[in-house]
Amino acid sequence: MAASSSQGINTLLEAEREAAKIVQKAKQYRIQRLKDARSEATKDIEELKAQKNQEYQNFVAEHAGASDASLSIVNQEMDAKIAEIQGAFAQNKDKAVEKMLDAIVNVQAKPHVNARA
Repeated sequence: MAASSSQGINTLLEAEREAAKIVQKAKQYRIQRLKDARSEATKDIEELKAQKNQEYQNFVAEHAGASDASLSIVNQEMDAKIAEIQGAFAQNKDKAVEKMLDAIVNVQAKPHVNARA
């Protein structure tokens, strides 16, 4: 009976070792699958980044012409307004100088309207 119980214990120990090997293989498989999933996810993220970056560059290139045209129109309008203001200045500067000189030279001494006697 000692031999059969010893043989039973050996069988159990061997079964336990086999189970430990199976568990170890399962853990290694799971770790490898996680590494593979991470690398695939990283690759997918990089591809998506590249695609979105390309879409952005296309959008910028497509709309850059419109903003350049708008800027050109605004610059033309601004130049026209500046020319108009400079023309008005040239036309009215003599009158403005005359009014200032008249106010300085021809002082009329009279009490202010808010002054009380």
